[in-house]
Amino acid sequence: MSVDASLTHPWVGHDAGSSGYRRILIGLFAAGIATFGQMYSTQGILPTVAHALEVNEASAALTVSTATLGLAVSVLGWSWVADRIGRAPAMKIALSISLVLGLLTPLAPGFTSLLVLRSLEGLALGGVPALAVAYLAEEIHVRHVSLAAAIYISGTTVGGLLGRVITGPFADLGGWRLGVTAGGVLSAIAAIIAITLIPRAQGWVRPVGRPTTSVREGVLANLRDPGMLVLYGQAALLMGGFVATYNYLGFRLEREPFGLPVAISSQIFFAYLGGTVSSSVAGRLAATHGRRKVMLTCVVITIVGVVMTFPDNLAMVLAGLFVLTTGFFGAHGVASGWVGARARVGKAQASALYNLFYYGGSSLFGWLLGYAYVVGWWGVATAVLVLALTSLTWSWLAAHD
Repeated sequence: MSVDASLTHPWVGHDAGSSGYRRILIGLFAAGIATFGQMYSTQGILPTVAHALEVNEASAALTVSTATLGLAVSVLGWSWVADRIGRAPAMKIALSISLVLGLLTPLAPGFTSLLVLRSLEGLALGGVPALAVAYLAEEIHVRHVSLAAAIYISGTTVGGLLGRVITGPFADLGGWRLGVTAGGVLSAIAAIIAITLIPRAQGWVRPVGRPTTSVREGVLANLRDPGMLVLYGQAALLMGGFVATYNYLGFRLEREPFGLPVAISSQIFFAYLGGTVSSSVAGRLAATHGRRKVMLTCVVITIVGVVMTFPDNLAMVLAGLFVLTTGFFGAHGVASGWVGARARVGKAQASALYNLFYYGGSSLFGWLLGYAYVVGWWGVATAVLVLALTSLTWSWLAAHD
């Protein structure tokens, strides 16, 4: 009489070096590129969008905020879908829908229709960040989850970088539509790679009871955890300030005393390479030195970077942007992995709530801080500094690890 191997050998996750481990890391790295290359395809060319569609800085930034808001409000819905059909199929559906919408966006006839399409993109794209970390926690051996999550975050930084730097030169050649088309094609290629490589889940177990009940219970359980609330609050504050910095720095660099064209100013996003490295490094350091210590250090680095952007000195501004980006993604890499590891119930909802606060903060502060720009860059930078200091204080007072 044979015995089901799954009963005698419960699933513990893909170990480092295995084929499944490599496919997951490469697939989710590509998914990060597809998602964030598309999400921020307009951010590097906001001055071009503003001029072409005759809107102000804060309104142009809505092309970013509507997408991130769509993502924020969709993450819990995607977690519900995933509880019914599994994480991997839900992510693949999300990538497929966003692929089509990304290629339709450059065809928007006007500003309002552009915002509608960007909102729909965000709703579709929410399926990847809402589920990726929970998928990793179930499919990767527990020894390697923090590192795997950090590598996924690295993919999001590469996507954010490529989506922004590619659009600038194309927008200079043929306007914002050509720029967004270039970003859409890049994201479509990455999405196809992700859909092909991400393997069937083996660690997912369908929740007991009605899906709506399991989602509600998962949400409430994580909202009752004070440690989770600290991580969620930090995500909203840091991401809000981070996105606002990149939203409005392009407008600053376009004007005196810098006077840079969009094709050049959009290349500031190469500072994302600092985040690509720091998210992985911070994940490794957190495993040996403790998450809280590493995360707080990264927030301090972020604050130093903000301060460095105040002077009207191009070298100092670019260096400060690099430092800020390095610190931010280090903190984000640690926090996102921490959420998945801390959740005892409702792992999908825990990650979805993190993304809800993360992108909710991006949408709100990424738009709102545009009104601080009316008094110049120091208004935006001061507001970003206040958000970062608030995050640091909040996390410092809440001693948990």
